Amino acid sequence: MNMILIGMPGAGKSTIGVILAKTLGMNFCDTDLVIQQNTGQRLQQIIDTQGLDAFLKAEEEAICSLSCRNTVIATGGSAVLSQKAMAHLQSCGKCVYLDVTLEECKRRILNIRTRGIAVRKGQTLDDVFRERIPLYQKYAALTVCCTDKSTEDIVAELVSCKE
Repeated sequence: MNMILIGMPGAGKSTIGVILAKTLGMNFCDTDLVIQQNTGQRLQQIIDTQGLDAFLKAEEEAICSLSCRNTVIATGGSAVLSQKAMAHLQSCGKCVYLDVTLEECKRRILNIRTRGIAVRKGQTLDDVFRERIPLYQKYAALTVCCTDKSTEDIVAELVSCKE
């Protein structure tokens, strides 16, 4: 059974995912890295040169190509924008929403225009947050509040949920 981490950019999916995988003796996969391997480009490079729709298509293809077991999968924050990608993920594991407040996201993300975050022209982090929160809630089998918790506390909570 895979454990799939979803949530806003800056929620800690990649960081928590690596530590969680080590703790549970599972494999780790970061879908952002799969996109980069598949395309040979950095995420922001895809967005800048091919546009947001091309990036979202590359993300959906990368996620739908996954065939792994016993793996912690850290998704990009925009994975929930694709019903097809989320259906694939839900079919192969448990989606865990790492919930952080908008204020925490703003504190953690200082480079929204250069980090490879799927943001439409004119959209702010507030807009992205409002758009995605209902989607994270929709797809989550489990929600873990991560605001004001250490990485170790979040990992411990996830480990106890796995057992």
